[in-house]
Amino acid sequence: MRTQWTVLKKLTLLLVPVFILLLISYFSLLKLHGKQKNLQEGKTQVLGVKSQTENQWWSGHLIIPKINVNAAVQTVGINSNGEMESPSNSVDVGWYMYGPRPGQTGSAVIAGHLDEKNGEPGVFAKLDKLQKGDKLYIDDGQGTTTAFTVRESHTFDAGYAEEVFNSSDSAHLNLVTCAGFWDNTKQSYHKRLVVFSDIVN
Repeated sequence: MRTQWTVLKKLTLLLVPVFILLLISYFSLLKLHGKQKNLQEGKTQVLGVKSQTENQWWSGHLIIPKINVNAAVQTVGINSNGEMESPSNSVDVGWYMYGPRPGQTGSAVIAGHLDEKNGEPGVFAKLDKLQKGDKLYIDDGQGTTTAFTVRESHTFDAGYAEEVFNSSDSAHLNLVTCAGFWDNTKQSYHKRLVVFSDIVN
């Protein structure tokens, strides 16, 4: 009986460290999986953090002859509310960096201000004047100009609109600005105007 107890005691002493090592390995794998998941979902979870690689930064010019727009393009991400950021001023526009660049397959999204805080018109003050068939252009600053044709316009409630960011097997450029009335409580307009355009092949 004593011999059996001694063997059992030695076996227990041997298995305890093994069990601890297994537990450490298990929790390490869980932590790694969590990091990988966060990286995969970083496009919506990482707010205002430069997690992208350098070649994801892009700039150019948006040209819309009909409404006299020739605006520099900033690169914007996601704000602390989980929404697409706005450009830092009212004369530039902002390209959503977690989507395709204009001309690439999918829906590139560019936002611009409707007006300034003092009431002066912003870069997209006349965006509602665009109609089906109107042309807009992206100049990438490296000698390439990509043309798009307006397909349609829609007004959405403020917030996320899936149609704006949808991908497809073709290239689209969607322009976004504020619309509707000013909500003093939320310090924002209550609608968003989106102009949908398609690449000219």
